Amino acid sequence: MNVELTRFRVKEGKSELVDEWLKFLNDNMKDVLITLEDEKMYVETIFREMLDGNEYLYWCSVQGENGQEVEESENWIDKKHLQYWDECIDSNFRPVDLTTEVVMIPAKIREVMKQ
Repeated sequence: MNVELTRFRVKEGKSELVDEWLKFLNDNMKDVLITLEDEKMYVETIFREMLDGNEYLYWCSVQGENGQEVEESENWIDKKHLQYWDECIDSNFRPVDLTTEVVMIPAKIREVMKQ
């Protein structure tokens, strides 16, 4: 199981497009959740922060082993998600992976995740 938290910087001037992107995901949650199954993504959460004049999005995820990469998906939701990604995420900023120190998932939940 992979537990990750990664920070990505938003391109300058793209805050309104990020608003649209996050609304798109929330408005289409039923279809979004279907795509997570192939990725073996158990939990995926996006956080947003303004820090020192820069905007960041953080992806927090709990994912099983050997899931499909979102880039390999043919699902329309994933294709639209990646379009927003390309428009909004600053590829010149090296993403920051925070260090996982403690993972607290009860055994009965972990067993369900493995299925």
